[in-house]
Amino acid sequence: MKIKDFYQIFLQSSNTVIDSRKVQKGSVFFAFSGDTFNAAEKSSEALENGAIAVIVEDKSYNFPEKNIFFVPSVLDFLQQLAVYHRDQLKIPFIGLTGSNGKTTTKELISTVLSKKFNVQFTFGNLNNHIGVPLTILSIRNSHQIAVIEMGANHQKEIEFLCKIAKPNIGYITNFGKAHLEGFGGVEGVIKGKSELYDYLRTHNQTIFVNSADPVQAEKTKDYHNKITFGTPESNYSFSPLSKDHFVGLVYKETEIISNLTGRYNYDNISAAISLGLHFGLDILDIKQAIEEYFPSNMRSQIQKKDRKTLVLDTYNANPSSMQASLENFRTFLGTKLIVIGDMLELGEESAAEHQHILDFAKTCGFDNIITVGPNFKNINTNLAFLNTSELADYLQSNPVTQENILLKASRGIALEKIIDYI
Repeated sequence: MKIKDFYQIFLQSSNTVIDSRKVQKGSVFFAFSGDTFNAAEKSSEALENGAIAVIVEDKSYNFPEKNIFFVPSVLDFLQQLAVYHRDQLKIPFIGLTGSNGKTTTKELISTVLSKKFNVQFTFGNLNNHIGVPLTILSIRNSHQIAVIEMGANHQKEIEFLCKIAKPNIGYITNFGKAHLEGFGGVEGVIKGKSELYDYLRTHNQTIFVNSADPVQAEKTKDYHNKITFGTPESNYSFSPLSKDHFVGLVYKETEIISNLTGRYNYDNISAAISLGLHFGLDILDIKQAIEEYFPSNMRSQIQKKDRKTLVLDTYNANPSSMQASLENFRTFLGTKLIVIGDMLELGEESAAEHQHILDFAKTCGFDNIITVGPNFKNINTNLAFLNTSELADYLQSNPVTQENILLKASRGIALEKIIDYI
């Protein structure tokens, strides 16, 4: 099956899925198989449930007359179809990557631009070699702008995703201590994330720059085609503002207060507002978009519970984001408890980075510190738990009395499981 021939079938589809349970009328089902299952076995069931085509990599299930098509690699075919579809689309593509804040920034940008345009953007956190193609294939003629989040944990991954997404505008949120194991240290992170800059330069596309970030400023200083924000000399300049731990800013005379906590979200909000202004939105529409956005994805999320204030930041964690969260939380008024979990994928830097965070936490004046996970347990001698089940058992007989509680950990720790015990 050739991409060009299959494309006519794709254009008749309603959506593209890789999970047979999500097949609906008009779906194209890509039958990704694993070590223990053959997804091609779901082909007939997918057709019965409304799929108009199924892509398999098992020759014994090749029935073109039924629109079940064999390809050598389902993954390669998905990616090639996404590239072909991308080439037909003439709308602006905004590409995002970075160590921290990618998803929040993507959602803020999409929320702002949606005030004027029909925007399609990355679903949830599907920002890898499968998620990016799926997002691109979800874009239809009615969409006017695409916002594509690109994640990476090793070199050349952003380079590869750029070849699929082909962004017209690119933004790197920051360069931090994330995925150190795969990137080979902070310099490797900078090099890997900067592959977005490399693509944009090569194709004479627009680089979006936070001029207040010295790495971004240095990496783009000699490039002419860029949009800047973050300093008085930038294209767009703001002043910080906060209210009740919520982050905001002032643009000219317009005050905007978000529902996000943490100074680190100031840059994410600034980026979204700047792109809104760049695309011609009125500042009052942008203000409404930012102030109506409520995080619900365990990222910088404030939740009230029984006179307690919970800061939920349990979707991801690395040394950079962990320290930023602690610095923000220390400004809260009242008694404070932090529950911090292991930071994953740090490689040989893991022990030193966990020790640094624990030492820093002890200087912040928190009323109590609880750690979860084997890395912290190896260095913490008080209130250290191997997993959330151990901590839940402890909390049932030792209820939390502090007024403010921070929950921060890598996704693998699943720290949100203890919310019911607080």
